[in-house]
Amino acid sequence: MSTDPGGELVRRRREGAVLVLRLDNPRNRNGLDEPMRVALGAAVEEAESDPAVRAVYLTGAGPSFCAGGDLRMLREASDPWPVHRRFRRLGRWLVPLMTLEKPVVIGVNGHAVGGGMGLALTGDRLIAAEGAMFMAGFFRLGAIPDIGMMYTLPRLIGMARAKDFLFGGGSLTAAEALAIGLVGRVVPDAELDAAGLAEAQRLASGPAEVMGLAKILMARSFESSLEEMFAYEGLGQALAMSNPEFREGLAAMLDRRPADFPAAAAAARR
Repeated sequence: MSTDPGGELVRRRREGAVLVLRLDNPRNRNGLDEPMRVALGAAVEEAESDPAVRAVYLTGAGPSFCAGGDLRMLREASDPWPVHRRFRRLGRWLVPLMTLEKPVVIGVNGHAVGGGMGLALTGDRLIAAEGAMFMAGFFRLGAIPDIGMMYTLPRLIGMARAKDFLFGGGSLTAAEALAIGLVGRVVPDAELDAAGLAEAQRLASGPAEVMGLAKILMARSFESSLEEMFAYEGLGQALAMSNPEFREGLAAMLDRRPADFPAAAAAARR
């Protein structure tokens, strides 16, 4: 197990090609205070830089996934320049997490509140425990949604539903989140880790590098024209088909055998 600059605020372990990240600060329900953000930054850097990591599973320890921002810190550091500096530091790991060229699975246990909900929406697959609860709460504080929520939420559930949720100031149970497409799957609380890790391992065993490329291109779809997306598609496919994962997938289909994408990728790095 590796350590992070903030101690063990983000516990890290390897499960094969999956990097498991577990927020673990029971003192503030895994809230996004500065030490937690630093620890997340170090974890994201590990996921990004290590080619042996082919997928990420992010979840929380204890009864909450993430309780959001540090209110005590906000009371002391809400002047313009401290806020500006804080968001500059945030962008150094949040954007790389959202654009990580590897699949990211999020397992939400308990409450995902404010920025904690924003963190939950950064993944590619979102699995919620039956007892999970999603809450925004930004307008109760007099702040706008952050941690990427004004980008991710309308894309996931549409602008009308996103506004209804945010301006309504309510909450969503796991079942309600599933019904509107915010999460992809709901499992019993005791089965969350097994389900999340199994999904991350499934993705890690697939063409993870090619999926990462598709992820980057899909993120452009809302701002791009049909012609632009078609151009990205052509250029992206040229890259994908030059990847050893494609060559392995094609050979496996022709040979009628299971593909071994991780081995193909590892052999190309040697």
